Amino acid sequence: MNAQAMILAAGRGERMRPLTDHCPKPLLEVRGKPLMQYHTEALGRAGFRDLVVNTAWLGHQIESHFSGLDGPTAQDPQSPRIHYSHEGRDFGGALETAGGIARALPLLDDVFWLVGGDVYVPQFEFSRGALERFAASRMLAHIFLVPNPPQNPKGDFGLRADGVALNQAEPRFTYSTIGLYRKDFFASLPAGNPQGLKAPLAPLLRAAMDNEQVTAEIYAGQWADVGTPGRLAELNTR
Repeated sequence: MNAQAMILAAGRGERMRPLTDHCPKPLLEVRGKPLMQYHTEALGRAGFRDLVVNTAWLGHQIESHFSGLDGPTAQDPQSPRIHYSHEGRDFGGALETAGGIARALPLLDDVFWLVGGDVYVPQFEFSRGALERFAASRMLAHIFLVPNPPQNPKGDFGLRADGVALNQAEPRFTYSTIGLYRKDFFASLPAGNPQGLKAPLAPLLRAAMDNEQVTAEIYAGQWADVGTPGRLAELNTR
């Protein structure tokens, strides 16, 4: 099994407390549906039949919720099969973004979609064509940037006119948590991360950008980082 998509769902969601004291952040609902379910349905519509989800905090709730939605059914023949990377069970907690991805690499194809389970992006298309174009490129990653939200006014990364992502440039945009990656992007970490090393993603992105190995594009559709109870409430009252 070589899944072509991964949803990040292992975080504790500290800023969302007390809502996340008893519910994992990816299962918090926006307009009647868990955040993460928008991603699973969009990936299914795009024809991706297998995806990986990493879990830690209250991960059993994520498995329980998707147990009846996992894999094709008569009601939803497009529903993808979900394969889990159990960071909480195996290591007692989340391994941070890059550490968690490295742990899940044996389950993933050489090129795959990545998205955070806690962002609201209901119209995003996880295009198979975009994945194939990226696979044919020489790049290690292709990321989607969004206009800076109020909570991140300085942004994260720049963008050159030819589509190359820049570590240091103005103006800066915010990383949406959505991207296309090669396994080789994570070559600096032990294959499969058997020791459960914790590692963030941003330093790897910045190093690859400095070597001009990352491209990017601006996503102008609806996007929200559901990072606080106030932002969640605002989405549900619009």
